[in-house]
Amino acid sequence: MEQQILGILRGIVHPALEQDIVSAGIVEDVRVDSDKIRFRLVWPGPDPLSASIKKSCEEALAKAFPDKKAVIVDLVRQRKTKKTVGELDDKQLQGVSKIIAVASGKGGVGKSTVAVNLAVALARKGYRVGLADADIYGPSVPKMTGTEEAVPEMEPAAEEGGVDLLLPIEKYGVKWMSIGYFATPEQALIWRGPMACNALKQMILQVKWGELDYLLIDLPPGTGDIAISLVHDITLSGALIVTTPGDVALADVVRGTNMFRHKDVNVPVAGLVENMAWFTPAELPDHKYYIFGKDGGARMAAEAGIPLLGQVPLYISVREGGDTGAPVALGDGPDAKAFLDICDRL
Repeated sequence: MEQQILGILRGIVHPALEQDIVSAGIVEDVRVDSDKIRFRLVWPGPDPLSASIKKSCEEALAKAFPDKKAVIVDLVRQRKTKKTVGELDDKQLQGVSKIIAVASGKGGVGKSTVAVNLAVALARKGYRVGLADADIYGPSVPKMTGTEEAVPEMEPAAEEGGVDLLLPIEKYGVKWMSIGYFATPEQALIWRGPMACNALKQMILQVKWGELDYLLIDLPPGTGDIAISLVHDITLSGALIVTTPGDVALADVVRGTNMFRHKDVNVPVAGLVENMAWFTPAELPDHKYYIFGKDGGARMAAEAGIPLLGQVPLYISVREGGDTGAPVALGDGPDAKAFLDICDRL
């Protein structure tokens, strides 16, 4: 019966490990009594998915063995593991002059588009630039830069007890790093809490950035645990807020700004970028259509006492550049100039 139980438990997959819990070595010491099934779930450390997996085990075994009065899963944490070496620190950031978080209060405002084009624009102006894609739930940098097929190489630790370093992908004069390089485009990244925060730290602290003038960090939208973890673990030079002119987006700007200004965070807000500020058809270059409202970002910047770094019109070319992996900031038109001007003010 023990083998039958293990067979059932092999049907339960740990989402983050992409492996069933038996093959992953989580299940131990299966025993069957007259009316009970006992075994241990042994974790190498705190796992935010442990309670969910435990419940799945109980439900699967209760369905398979309805005659048992009780199915007990003893949850045991911290099994013995190899000693951890090379704890991550900020050593790889010591050659970076300024670290700027690109944030937004809500999704869908074009935060990643702004971050990618700002990185390219800064590189065009002669700065040494890197971008860390910290939006680990929806990494879009590989798509926007045409580097979807790239796989970062690993540089072995220089000394015993050190950490192996990821080498960023270089294109358009920018060093790029994203969790998207380690997952297929259709793969859902089901991470929560500490797992997500640890992945974020690796995308920033375990990368050989070298000497940089600017490291931009494309944060996930909102003010959740990932953003909070970042500001506590990494010394930011400032934050840049991206919004659209609409009232819903602007309400979230207040939350984002207040998070960075909180006394326990105290990160300077470098300014605000109003994206999708207006739409100008190519055939009517003198016309402006304020689809999402007019000058909402400008008003919010004034009320919050932060600089308005620029207004980016709703250019079709910006969307096309992101879809094709050729950011518009590479060009010489008014769409590129919008981002180049923001760089000057930044």
